[in-house]
Amino acid sequence: MSENNKDDFRIKTRKWLEKNCPMSMRGKTDDIKELFWGGENTSFTSEDQKKWFEAMYHKGWIAPQWEQKYGGGGLSILENKILLQEMSRLKCKQPLISFGISMLGPALLKFGNENQKDKYLNEITNGKIRWAQGYSEPNAGSDLAGLQCKAEDKGDHYLINGSKIWTSYGDMGDWIFCLVRTDFEVKKQMGISFLLIDMKSEGVMTRAIKLISGKSPFTETFFDNVKVPKENLVGELNKGWTIAKYLLTHERQMIGGMGGDDEKFNPREIALESFDLKDGILPNPILRNELSEYEMDDKIFSMTIERAIDEAKAGNESGAASSLFKYYGTELNQQRMELIMSLTGSSELIMDSEKNKNGYIAAKFLRSKGNTIEGGTSEVQLNIISKNILGLPTK
Repeated sequence: MSENNKDDFRIKTRKWLEKNCPMSMRGKTDDIKELFWGGENTSFTSEDQKKWFEAMYHKGWIAPQWEQKYGGGGLSILENKILLQEMSRLKCKQPLISFGISMLGPALLKFGNENQKDKYLNEITNGKIRWAQGYSEPNAGSDLAGLQCKAEDKGDHYLINGSKIWTSYGDMGDWIFCLVRTDFEVKKQMGISFLLIDMKSEGVMTRAIKLISGKSPFTETFFDNVKVPKENLVGELNKGWTIAKYLLTHERQMIGGMGGDDEKFNPREIALESFDLKDGILPNPILRNELSEYEMDDKIFSMTIERAIDEAKAGNESGAASSLFKYYGTELNQQRMELIMSLTGSSELIMDSEKNKNGYIAAKFLRSKGNTIEGGTSEVQLNIISKNILGLPTK
């Protein structure tokens, strides 16, 4: 894309967003549940939310880089980057939050057959299906390849028995994309398959998991003689590990984004509210140093992501880079929340937004502790980085 075409696309995008994004759909949202997640049992929280979603859907910008026949916008990497920049400038809220877009969709585009793409991708972008992820098990977390949830071949269907844990919004999902074991006699990575399962199927049950932060999106998911049609197998039988690794790169990039800027939990803004400045300077030298370190780390992380986007545009994308984003982004988010707790002091230890002007700071602080575990622990990410990016020996 030439500079003139790039500028022209930016101008047109900016004008369209300014015209079609309602003012109430701009700015940060305290509760992620207030955003539109789609699904069979969902509803819009306001007429403006519905208007914003429908405008973006008809524009093809729910999944901007997907092909138009799958409900996308057919944008290039650069055009998508410009769109995201302009949405950020206006502080546009996401029109749809969906694991179908951020995780399952890319996997279906790469490994799904045409029938699966036609059926599921359009139902993701139009908000008809809300997806959950069935990966981790009680004895298969970081060692995900050790999973034991079993799928038996019964002729025209698979019979699923087993359980999953840490299923995000499992109680809200319509369908779940799931890793199951279809062969116990081969190397553990070789006997895994990737299935799409209707959560309304007989024998599927979920149970909530409570977290120390007081809120939790997680559930346990149980499968008791659940019948799944063979047409719901994505890719080849026993080759699901390849799909799983590909999907995890998208999940880790998504989780890694937690370290980014957040107006409501911005350390600089909270410091300005919490302290009387002396000649425009934060009086506590230790906090001043920690705040400077965080802001430099945050800027470096943003620049690294920008570089990775440019490298991907040039065809030099590395799947292992997602581990770098996941590791650094989640560590950065913990650094941010620890700094905020230092800035606000004991007054913010009560997890009650009505009493704390900054909201659930203590809850956010506690929740951040799980960031370096979910989606693969920091230790696992460091191993991937050392092997696949730095080229270090494994022994």
